[in-house]
Amino acid sequence: MQQPLKTAIAGALGRMGRQMAEAVAADPRLELAARFHRPGSAGEGLVERDDALALADAVIDFTSPAASAELARACAARGGPALVIGSTGFNAAELQTIAEAAKTIAIVRSGSYSLGLNMLTGLVEQAARVLGAHDCDIEIVEAHHRMKVDAPSGTALMLGEAAARGRGVRLDDVVRRGRDGVIGPRPTGEIGLAALRGGSLVGEHSVGFLGEGERLTLSHSAGDRSMFARGAIAAALWVAGRPPGEYDMRDVLGFAAS
Repeated sequence: MQQPLKTAIAGALGRMGRQMAEAVAADPRLELAARFHRPGSAGEGLVERDDALALADAVIDFTSPAASAELARACAARGGPALVIGSTGFNAAELQTIAEAAKTIAIVRSGSYSLGLNMLTGLVEQAARVLGAHDCDIEIVEAHHRMKVDAPSGTALMLGEAAARGRGVRLDDVVRRGRDGVIGPRPTGEIGLAALRGGSLVGEHSVGFLGEGERLTLSHSAGDRSMFARGAIAAALWVAGRPPGEYDMRDVLGFAAS
């Protein structure tokens, strides 16, 4: 019988950290090897980060961009464990730190760990490939709870990248993040991103393909955070023992090879 995957949880006192710990402890395929938070944090059963890394085959991390980048560096410096990153809102330097760490360890990093949202990403890419820039305008709208600190969401950016990939362009070259004032006509090929914040929304994302006389909308609504926990567990089980590299949920679900 295969041994359970020894799994550590970063940011264990946060909302997702608590939910991840519960999900890991309840899954017979995994063993909750350690829980840790920022240095100096107190809590029952918490250990220091380096002690947790020594106990784990994989770490699941939903913390912050800076903390995730530093964790990736620390994991790489000791040659493991593998890492699943769910933080969003990274700057270029933090992404570079993760990319450097991925030369030594296996890392899964995704803007969303929802199976439904990753399926939506594939559909958006396919639709953008068929519905060209002269056929449809693309607008992405996302809504999250009032406590979310980054905008647009990592998932919205993931959907934007999928749309750009379908059209064979770079998102940074065509994206418009919000509009205000007299902005003139909409440029052909522009991909719009809009973010809404309020209440306790877990997450809603829609991608509109707006043509002359018709509109196609692809959307996803999150009911609760348990779907992210399930996806992160699937990523942890997949990434442990993989060769070094930076992967995403398309790799985990087998979409990248298709």
